[in-house]
Amino acid sequence: MRFDKLKPDLSKLNPENLKRTVSKISRVRFRPTRRQWIAVACGTAAVVALLAFLLRPRPAAVELPVVEVEPVETEDVNIYGDYVGRIRAQQFVEIRARVEGFLERMLFAEGTYVEKGQTLFIIDPKVYRARVNKAKAQLNKARAQALKAERDLNRIRPLYEQNAASQLDLDNAIASYESAAADVVVGEADLMQAEMTLGYTTVQSPISGYISERSADIGTLVGPGGQSLLATVVKSDTVRVDFSMTALDYLRSKARNVNLGHKDTLRKWDPYITVTLADGSEYPYRGLVDFADPQVDPKTGTFSVRAEMANPDHILLPGQFTKVRLLLDVRENAVVVPTKAVEIEKGGAYVYVVRPDSVVERRFVETGPELGNTIIIERGLVPAEHIVVEGYHKLRHGMKAEPVPARTEPRNEEEE
Repeated sequence: MRFDKLKPDLSKLNPENLKRTVSKISRVRFRPTRRQWIAVACGTAAVVALLAFLLRPRPAAVELPVVEVEPVETEDVNIYGDYVGRIRAQQFVEIRARVEGFLERMLFAEGTYVEKGQTLFIIDPKVYRARVNKAKAQLNKARAQALKAERDLNRIRPLYEQNAASQLDLDNAIASYESAAADVVVGEADLMQAEMTLGYTTVQSPISGYISERSADIGTLVGPGGQSLLATVVKSDTVRVDFSMTALDYLRSKARNVNLGHKDTLRKWDPYITVTLADGSEYPYRGLVDFADPQVDPKTGTFSVRAEMANPDHILLPGQFTKVRLLLDVRENAVVVPTKAVEIEKGGAYVYVVRPDSVVERRFVETGPELGNTIIIERGLVPAEHIVVEGYHKLRHGMKAEPVPARTEPRNEEEE
């Protein structure tokens, strides 16, 4: 089809001719061939493919999870047990009257330190002094009778040998002498007893220590038999701390070859205790365990343990309760990790270990006692390995990670 035939002749232009010409042009249609359609489709596809390639999203760079790691270290670890103990004086003596009488004098200031043998009280001695005098008189009488009986025997014996005295006379003389000699022994014993009783009217302190307030007033009638308490004397330069341990603690100590109350020359350490004062501070002196009851109380399931502790400044008062911390064991070269690095689930406890090639390994471990913010690992880790302490929630077994050294948190002065 030729389009030049449709070119209008302007000379012959008139409305009628123009209408006919427009009518012819509107009836002309463009009919592309199949090859042209294929070419157009291929071009369009190429343009779309080019645009898709140019506008494609670029793949993001692979970012490894950043985790904080710490090297596994070993150290000597002290394992303690916490208990409630009671302070007891090394010596606690009750001063009681041993004779009956009226209390005459008190020769000490209450609450002060008294020496051994110091006179504390005086009980009216008049009656007992009279008994001593009477015993002395009876002893003198017995000695005089014994001398007379001895002289009579010495006279009768030669007469008997000369047949001037009978056998009966000799036997009576011998009996009189032996009876008089026995009376002398009895008199001496009575005098000694009377003097001892008189001595009991002077009440002395049997030990050195601090004396309490008096329990009886001056003028009180006191008596023997342990009924009349006068005062108490406490020696607390050294105190004893009593506390109870469970049977389980005992079995654990035996498993670690620790015999409480017995010194072990093969061990470099001894079980010692520290106590906490009422203000929360730690007492500066340590005490050594010197006794452990060999049997368990069936009512409580515990056994008694005793430690001895120096108390030179008398800060520890007998009778008070205190917190006791006992050294149960010393683990030498123990593997210790932060508690936050250990995850616990039904299958057990595990940690994440970062290998030298940055691959993360989820490793199950056997844990031991917890010590504050750390925990002992019995099995599963070796020194110098690196474990994840922060960021392990991002990890899976076998993936890679970017390890960085863990940040050291500054300690608070209050915690120190």
